[in-house]
Amino acid sequence: MSADRVEGAERAEEVGGVGTDEAATTMTATASASALRYYSVAPGVRLNVRRGPGTGYALVRVLPEGARIQILCQTPGTNVTGPYGTSNIWDNIDDGEFVSDAYVNTGSDGYVRPRCSF
Repeated sequence: MSADRVEGAERAEEVGGVGTDEAATTMTATASASALRYYSVAPGVRLNVRRGPGTGYALVRVLPEGARIQILCQTPGTNVTGPYGTSNIWDNIDDGEFVSDAYVNTGSDGYVRPRCSF
């Protein structure tokens, strides 16, 4: 049994004897649910989506006011000042599509998703 499965079995015993397969399934479902989190764009903002992590990249599209986005990964880029402060963090929201984190309510001044690996 791997260390992960042992930890899962121990946690399962602590929560009432759920079997290791059920505990592993529950932990996987929990991890998947957190991966599906949506973040709100600042109120009243139509947000530019760019081809790369910076203002020098081509504009791809504009998100409408009230948009909610998924962040696949985050990467450093040009500094931008927005409603949520000044940040060099750029959020990858789709293949080749980035938005400045300074306009996204993540609840943090730092990284909330894994760093992008290009």
